[in-house]
Amino acid sequence: MPSADPYLPGHGDTTYAVTGYDLDLDYAIENNHLSGRATLTIRALQDNLRDLTLDLHALKVVKITGVKLERHRHDGNRLRLRLASPLRIDDRVTVTITYRGVPKVVRDKVGEAGWEELDDGVLVAGQPGGAPSWFPCNDRASNKAPYRISVTCNSAYFVVANGSRTAVRRHGSKTTWSYVQTEPMAPYLATVQIGRYVEHEVTGGPTRTYAVVPPSLRTRFDRAFADQTAMMQLFTRCFGPYPFPSYRIVVTDDSLEIPLEAQSLSIFGSNLLDRRWDSQRLIAHELAHQWFGNAVTLARLQDIWLHEGFACYSEWLWSQECGRRSTQDEAEVHWKQLSDKTPRHLLAAPGAEHVFDDWVYKRGALTVHAIRAAIGDESFFALLAGWIDRHKGSNATTQEFVEFAQTFTGHPVGRIVEPWLCELPLPPLPKL
Repeated sequence: MPSADPYLPGHGDTTYAVTGYDLDLDYAIENNHLSGRATLTIRALQDNLRDLTLDLHALKVVKITGVKLERHRHDGNRLRLRLASPLRIDDRVTVTITYRGVPKVVRDKVGEAGWEELDDGVLVAGQPGGAPSWFPCNDRASNKAPYRISVTCNSAYFVVANGSRTAVRRHGSKTTWSYVQTEPMAPYLATVQIGRYVEHEVTGGPTRTYAVVPPSLRTRFDRAFADQTAMMQLFTRCFGPYPFPSYRIVVTDDSLEIPLEAQSLSIFGSNLLDRRWDSQRLIAHELAHQWFGNAVTLARLQDIWLHEGFACYSEWLWSQECGRRSTQDEAEVHWKQLSDKTPRHLLAAPGAEHVFDDWVYKRGALTVHAIRAAIGDESFFALLAGWIDRHKGSNATTQEFVEFAQTFTGHPVGRIVEPWLCELPLPPLPKL
């Protein structure tokens, strides 16, 4: 079977789409044991479809119900189902998979991701191929779907998942937490966070925003995230309305190497609870991903600049807004840093090993800056809001962005971005 994404071989199946996930999980934190029941609604994308391949890493399949099977096989990473009767294009079936085991991170060329134990809790970092570490899925970013996620665990712990919390039910020593993410979501953006947290609302902004923080870190959080509301106000002005009903900020007791992005929430380590610029820019960066990456998601990993370039540029927008360096000054600083380091790969196709390299982020942001400098602020910010409004809930490629930008603005955006995306030498610094 050809790979759904060449940068993530062994993930995803393009012959069908999951149109809805219903996940019921029971987690024993004392021994990191996960029991799950996943119900997937599947739509055939081709005629005479007999074979479905799902992604499920390391966990053991106990039972499969809901659809008649001729046979199934699970090789530790991929679950292959042979249907008793073929499906025609657009036929829908429902399959329920019961499974259990100790979750393990998924290692790919791009890196490792998935379900991870903290010192006292759980963190799920799914990007790019970690979703199969905790639920069976069609693990391709281009298959977005709504989710219902229910997690049962020890009542001493607070559980966060994507979307809106719909119920919290305590029964004995355990509590079940239920969340619904109605807006379509790529599998890698699905998450569960478990810890000894307390939730409080961050008031005053245009979007309902919540902080989920260990009680001992509340004072540090309030100081570090004092500008969260102002960031949200800036980005809603620049990009259009926040694309989800609410936004949650989870802060772990543990230190994390980098903050993490998930749909409708972001996860930060306790080591980022300060007012240094390196911490503040990451707070802005992760918030911007709710528009660029979550509302509109790349269709393939080679187009990662559509996420990271825009999120990095959002850091520069915030720098000017908060009275630090202007956006132009930020562009000059990072252009100089890149000017003597010609990459060996193109931004339009950086290679699987380089999708999260710093040069991809910074050159991507400079590409965004070049568009702004060429078309002017009025057209530029209208383009950003129009792009999100037109494509939210779906996936996109670089070509689709360029074609949309040219049609929307009437400017030759393709010619503007060509040297940044498809040539190795660094183009001259664009100026506003």
